[in-house]
Amino acid sequence: MQVRVSEDSSGRLDRLIADKTGISRSQVQKLIAQGHVLIGGRPVKAKDRVKAGSLITITLPEKGPETLAPQDIPIGILYRDGSIAVVDKPPDMVVYPAPGHPGGTLMNAVLFRLGRPPDAPGGPLRPGVVHRLDKDTSGVMVIALNETAYKSLVEQFRKRAVEKKYTALVYGSPPPSGVVRLGIGRSRADRKKMSTKGRRLREAETKWNVLERLGDAALLEVIPATGRTHQIRVHLSAAGHPVLGDKTYGQKTRLGEVRFPRQMLHASSLGLVHPVTGKYMEFKSPIPPDMKKALRQLRAP
Repeated sequence: MQVRVSEDSSGRLDRLIADKTGISRSQVQKLIAQGHVLIGGRPVKAKDRVKAGSLITITLPEKGPETLAPQDIPIGILYRDGSIAVVDKPPDMVVYPAPGHPGGTLMNAVLFRLGRPPDAPGGPLRPGVVHRLDKDTSGVMVIALNETAYKSLVEQFRKRAVEKKYTALVYGSPPPSGVVRLGIGRSRADRKKMSTKGRRLREAETKWNVLERLGDAALLEVIPATGRTHQIRVHLSAAGHPVLGDKTYGQKTRLGEVRFPRQMLHASSLGLVHPVTGKYMEFKSPIPPDMKKALRQLRAP
């Protein structure tokens, strides 16, 4: 949608768009904050004054589904009782439906396996979801099945009491162990990306240990102390050792004849206190086939 500003309608941006389109002013402000409104190809602010003759481009986000439907999609169930379900998320799978991903998500598959939606907060499309993995990251996730479990798990994640370990295949030759302590926020240049030099930085810490060296690559055990969006990928890239296959933060999609179809990052272990029994439990996921193939190729003489 495009709006050309006439001589008699220049003024504050959010008010002008609302008057011209019929979209509520609060919704216009949300669209602007999300980067869906541009003037001359550049992002703007709601309070900006717009001159006559300016061309405003408005992109209305695709409307997503309103209900969660069960779908018979193969996923691994690592553990299940009346309070929690622990699943093994495959790569190339979004966690829950959203605009652009109306189905084929982890929650569609979970609903099919459980038989009914979790009786837990989180909204109609993501009941019981207390954390998530990026689309191209595989591995262990826990889902709350009732409100008690949901509150307990949310609090454990908030207090950083959940022990998370990842396996990552990265570029270069990092030190045997290391730690990155750099704040993370939205990139100033691209709102879809995160950055250590972005806006409103929040503290973040990521540790690693080298498990194996593979020429121009290395296999790492990665332990994030915090849980910021894209944290591991951003921190390892900032350290000069981006995750192989990461098209957003590394651009290292091949080494010689070895290709990496997605970011080589896997949530290998998750430790938490059971919300009801109080018992500490740890769940593990083996390295998925595509990472195993890449490792075999890198190890080949």
